[in-house]
Amino acid sequence: MKIRDATHDDLATLAMLVSESNKDVAARFGLHAGNCPKHPSFCTDAWIAADLARGERYYILEADGRPLGCVAFERPRPDLAYLNRLSVLPAYRRAGAGARLVDHIIRLARDAGIRTISIGVIGEHLELQAWYARLGFQPGDIQHFPHLPFSVRYMSYTVTTSSTL
Repeated sequence: MKIRDATHDDLATLAMLVSESNKDVAARFGLHAGNCPKHPSFCTDAWIAADLARGERYYILEADGRPLGCVAFERPRPDLAYLNRLSVLPAYRRAGAGARLVDHIIRLARDAGIRTISIGVIGEHLELQAWYARLGFQPGDIQHFPHLPFSVRYMSYTVTTSSTL
């Protein structure tokens, strides 16, 4: 398996990875275009293009030339990064692919002198929160937004000079 930088040529691949990897979450929590149109399960090429235009960077995890997953990295401030759109196709889960992508973001953050990596997950998705906690993320605030049919749990990772999974 290898992780590579994504480019504009990868828009369709990234949109497929994000949408296909999140369909089971949408089904589990009853999310659809009517109640949560911005859920990653509805990701399109245009969403990815807008992210790239905003300066967000995407990375694709591949095995034998096949894309298995992706992750996005955004740096809103010099000391803060967002880990976004972590997506692993269902057939490749529970084999370390997600942890490998998270580790890639931690390494990028450490190399860039970033101190904190932040994520937001569905507040009711306790298994995902536990998975991130095993990787070193600490739970933070839970917020409720009127436009979302779920709460959002913020989690953070403190980057140190030797942080790796």
